[in-house]
Amino acid sequence: MFRKKSGDNAPLENHKEQKKKRIRIRPLLLGAALTAYTVFTLLDAFVIPRDIVTLESVQAAAGSGAADESQAGSADVSTGASDTDSSAAEQNGTDGDSSMSESEGGGSTADAAEDGGNSDTGDNTKHKHKPGGKGGRNGSGGPGSGKGRSGKPGSGSSAGSASGKSGSAGSASGSTSEGNSSAGSASGSDSADSASGESSDAEVVTSDSYQADGVSITLTEERVYDTQVYIADIQLDDPSELLSGLADNSFGRNLSQKTSEMAETLNAVLAINGDYYGFRDSGYVMRNGYLYRSTARSGSGNEDLVVYSDGSMEIIDESEVTAEELEAKGAVQIYSFGPGLISDGTVSVTAGDEVDQSMRSNPRTAIGMVEPGHYIMVVSDGRTDESAGLSLAQLADVMQNAGCTEAYNLDGGGSTTMWFNGKIVNNPTGGRGSNERAVSDIVYIGK
Repeated sequence: MFRKKSGDNAPLENHKEQKKKRIRIRPLLLGAALTAYTVFTLLDAFVIPRDIVTLESVQAAAGSGAADESQAGSADVSTGASDTDSSAAEQNGTDGDSSMSESEGGGSTADAAEDGGNSDTGDNTKHKHKPGGKGGRNGSGGPGSGKGRSGKPGSGSSAGSASGKSGSAGSASGSTSEGNSSAGSASGSDSADSASGESSDAEVVTSDSYQADGVSITLTEERVYDTQVYIADIQLDDPSELLSGLADNSFGRNLSQKTSEMAETLNAVLAINGDYYGFRDSGYVMRNGYLYRSTARSGSGNEDLVVYSDGSMEIIDESEVTAEELEAKGAVQIYSFGPGLISDGTVSVTAGDEVDQSMRSNPRTAIGMVEPGHYIMVVSDGRTDESAGLSLAQLADVMQNAGCTEAYNLDGGGSTTMWFNGKIVNNPTGGRGSNERAVSDIVYIGK
């Protein structure tokens, strides 16, 4: 009924044309998107840098040990590369506060205390040890404590781990991590062995000997000059195991404690009484590397024993060298009783030489060196029906026969005591009851 005008088809034709254009553009956009994706993928795989797990990065994160090495891939670390398990180690060595200190106790020199008792004069101030130094077999470090013994490293292959009493040891995948260890373990697919470890601190103890890692002590008894003499032959891999202990873990006058009590407190395997420095207010006193007293005794002929950090010993005269000079030379112990018995291999006392308060045969205590790391400790009985005691010259003879090139007389008389493997081995005469006298200090070897 109605007739369309000729211009009415124009909108429909335009719509169809636009639709055809959109259909032609879609493949182009899809192709462009696929091209962009391909380019990005190629850049991602071959150009853009990726993180690589390296030995250094794992070591930095773990702190120590061998680390996994992996090759970089397009997205993940390749699992086809050879992987290795890192070796972990635990270190239990201790650093910190010292476990013993030095004390000056009132008392006597070789025989003065026998009659004079404890001294009540002088400085009564206690000085506790300052913390510091290396951790020790008996505990913490510092002027009063010992340096720890080293264990033996464990070993393994391909993968391993070890933990030890004093440190660590182990090896893994071609790189070795070794330290001080009492026991270690390791396992790996390329190894049939496991590094399970012997205890490097295993002790072998008898009634007259002690063997442990780096320490050998043998005790013998001799009958000389109508006197029972006890000789401890000591060999140390580490000379710093020769230590000093102090009464009440402090330095000061009128402080004293029995040798056995200090030895038990310090877990000593061997101990002898020291120089009883607390009886005097002068004379050099250095213990375990710490200089407590630098006041020289008046006059000449006041001989001290110096123990250096390399384990060597030297007899010095206080009038010829200061304590500070000895400290600068590496002294770690200075004992001021005396006199010296042997110097440079030569006996330095005669039958007429005696300590002022001790002009007869007495119980004696002495320490000497065969060579650095090899030491002799001697005590003798005396003042009893069974043992007469020794003169200084006789004591020097005993030390020389034991092989000493340096030897020194420590406090004797009633102070003389030797402790070994948990008991007193000599017959002290200086106290009541147990007859053991309380003294200022001890010289000892720790377990």
